[in-house]
Formats: sequence, structure tokens, C-alpha cells
Amino acid sequence: MTAMASAIVPESTSSPSSPRPVITLSKPKKKRPAVKNVKAIRAIRSLFRSFPILTPTCRFHATLPRCSRAADGHIKGATRATGTLFGKRKSRITLAIQENPRGVPILLLELAIPTGKFMQEMGSDHLRVALECEKAADKTKLLEEPLWTAFINGRKIGYGVKREPSETDLEIMQLLYTVSTGAGVLPDNMTDAVEGETTYMRAYFDRVVGSKDSETLYMMNPDGNSGPELSIFFVRV
Repeated sequence: MTAMASAIVPESTSSPSSPRPVITLSKPKKKRPAVKNVKAIRAIRSLFRSFPILTPTCRFHATLPRCSRAADGHIKGATRATGTLFGKRKSRITLAIQENPRGVPILLLELAIPTGKFMQEMGSDHLRVALECEKAADKTKLLEEPLWTAFINGRKIGYGVKREPSETDLEIMQLLYTVSTGAGVLPDNMTDAVEGETTYMRAYFDRVVGSKDSETLYMMNPDGNSGPELSIFFVRV
């Protein structure tokens, strides 16, 4: 984490009367109508949040792809996306993917690992997050799948659940829309006495679509090859 440039977010007072940021994020141009059973998905999310955070010993055995970078650090054929990992230190971390920093996230995925623990994992040279789901008969787009099995460096950590952005999620994205790359702590009014401070890590990612059943996000490190690497794989099997 030390290799990444720290970004400064304007401080705000912890007073309850502190004004909330005005949400000016734009919605994605195209949004497919929901075809899933909303009640069933909500039930899964509620059940997921009731589970304790465990560290299973199962291993992810699939061979994950590698992509070579060009001299400028970009992957040929990839598109750029903005990725943000955030959450209160003792609560589950959330991954937000935006097509551009001023847009509403196209994906919000809550992972079964505490934010503080995930940030510690970022201390390794290369962190691989693999998200796996099963193929179904319908034609759901890959990033619209509601439930994933999550692995970090081959170790199963539990599940990842897709959710719609809450008002707090949008406020966080609004606060960070001027931040291209960085890590830090959000203002005091987003701190919880029990769960701790809201921390974040934000960076540009190269988004590589392998097929309708596979997609990968490669973090673009502003320090070249001197900092930690983060790869996020979405695979439908």
C-alpha cells in the first residue's frame, strides 16, 4: 500500500448537521431490465449478512489467465474502468466498478472478508481475487450475476453478493470522484464507533473481456512495477 500515492479527501466535521454531498453521478447509458426474482435475491443477501466471517481452507484450482502489458503499462485491447474497494475496518469490504469516475457503479459486490484484513492482504506483491459462479439457463450478463464464490490467492473466503448502491455508497463515490488513484480514510461523519473508520483504495483498472463467461480487471499501478498488483477475475463455470 505504501507504493500507492495517497489521495487527500476534504475533511468534514463530525457534527450531525454536516451537509451530505450532492449526488451528481450519472447513470449508465444502458441498463438491462431486471429478470431475477427480487425477493429471492434479497433473501440471499440477508442470509449472507447473517453469516459470520470465516476463513475456510478450500482452494481454488482453476488456472487464471495472465495478460502482458505494453510499454506504457496498458493491456492491449483493454478498456479502462475505475475500481474502488471500501468499507469500515471491521465490516465486509465492498468492490465498486465504474465505467468512469463520474458514473454510478455498474457493479457493487460485497465480499465476505473484513476491510482491514483485505487491506493487509494488499501488502503482498500480487493479490488475486477470483470470483466464480455457475452457468444458468438464462442469458444474464456476467457482471449482473447475483452470487459468487470468492477466493483470494487461491484461498476460499466465502461468498460475494451483488447489491444495488445505497445512499451511503453513492455519497462515497461522490466524495471520491476527483480521486483517480489513492488510498486513505473518509471523513469522520462516515466513522462508526463499533465498525471503525471507512477506509478506501481506488485505482484505474484495465478491463479485459475474455468471453461472455469470463472477465478480468487488472489494477494499473501508478508507480509502474514497484507497487503491489491486484487482479480480479470473474469466471462463470
